[in-house]
Amino acid sequence: MELFKFKPLLKQTLWGGEKIKGFKHLQTDLEQVGESWEVSGVQGSETVVDGGTYDGCKLNELVAQLKEKLVGHENYERFGNEFPLLIKFIDARQDLSIQVHPSNEMAVCQGKPRGKTEMWYLLESDEGAQLYSGLNREITPEDYKQMVDNGTIVNALACHTVSEGDVFYIPGGRIHSIGAGCFLVEIQQTSDVTYRIYDFKRRDKNGNYRELHTELAAECIDYHVHDDYSIQYTPQPDESVPLVDCPYFTTAVYDLTEPMVLDYSELDSFVILIGLKGSGKLTCAGQTVSLEAGQTVLIPATAQEVKVEGIVKFLETFV
Repeated sequence: MELFKFKPLLKQTLWGGEKIKGFKHLQTDLEQVGESWEVSGVQGSETVVDGGTYDGCKLNELVAQLKEKLVGHENYERFGNEFPLLIKFIDARQDLSIQVHPSNEMAVCQGKPRGKTEMWYLLESDEGAQLYSGLNREITPEDYKQMVDNGTIVNALACHTVSEGDVFYIPGGRIHSIGAGCFLVEIQQTSDVTYRIYDFKRRDKNGNYRELHTELAAECIDYHVHDDYSIQYTPQPDESVPLVDCPYFTTAVYDLTEPMVLDYSELDSFVILIGLKGSGKLTCAGQTVSLEAGQTVLIPATAQEVKVEGIVKFLETFV
């Protein structure tokens, strides 16, 4: 079974910047690239295999052909031919809208197939860049609606000044927003369900305000206040450092200065490696591919072990 890379699916956005093109060494005239979808099975926005035997094949078509050999037995039983994770790089030149995603349970109640839980790993962002995650005070649904109406909802949100390596877990129900100057990796459930709460009264290219979803969002919000919304961890060279372990994905970070063999012989899942810094190579069953900053590699569930060589920092995620 091969190791897979995909052609990035670039998304131009109202708030997008220029960091992604340089980070990924892309030759493109597109401007305001806010997102690069690296691995996606979202209908209408599927990524396509880049090279190898399956060159040009859409991700969900690849799953349909290879089934549990690609994603693992349990994952194939749970998700069928739809790939369960969506991996993105996100570059915010301007603030993104204040938004919330439903949990799985709430999404089903609202007639959606599933909710959306995600996590962020901050790359090298602008000095002083900030984001919102969670509430900084107790508010009621009625308070929330009033604050949306009068444009003060940001006053109730926990604001975080970020730096490279910061990690945030965003379960369904948590209000959040990526702020201007943030550059990050996003790992999430395969879902595009987003409820926009507040958009700073901006207009789109046609001069229209973007739609808000105040009532739907009110049903989904987790109104509890937590002490800390960031993930606390201690970086360690040349070993796996766990970041997030939830029902939808498990993620760790590696910062390698010497060769390492990743043992997946007991894992019934695909694995995705996301290059953050440096340069290395992956060898699995006689095949070797590069893993550099800005590159993403999908390792099939049949892989027993992968040797990583080079000076390279990367995320590892699986279901």
